[in-house]
Amino acid sequence: MRERVSIEKMIIIYCEAKHRTRKGLCDDCYSLLEYALQRLQRCIFSEEKPVCAKCPVHCYRKTMREKIVAVMRYSGPRMIYKHPGLAMLHLIDSFRNSSIGLNK
Repeated sequence: MRERVSIEKMIIIYCEAKHRTRKGLCDDCYSLLEYALQRLQRCIFSEEKPVCAKCPVHCYRKTMREKIVAVMRYSGPRMIYKHPGLAMLHLIDSFRNSSIGLNK
């Protein structure tokens, strides 16, 4: 699942910049990654999952949602330079029509 790779890359970018990690993730970012991966695994939309910004279901607890929003705001623009393929695919996903009717 591409979302799993994307969120991991975004958290790594964020952690390296904000927490000055060199290898791996700090404990907080590792916990956030584990939580995010768990949420993706349990997503009710499965392969038809919309991008998080357009999802009608808020599956993150409030505190975790605040953390992941901070990660996405910081890392999103930087993904274009560090992981351009993933960034372009995410951009395409954000514009595509979903079978669950979110982008109509």
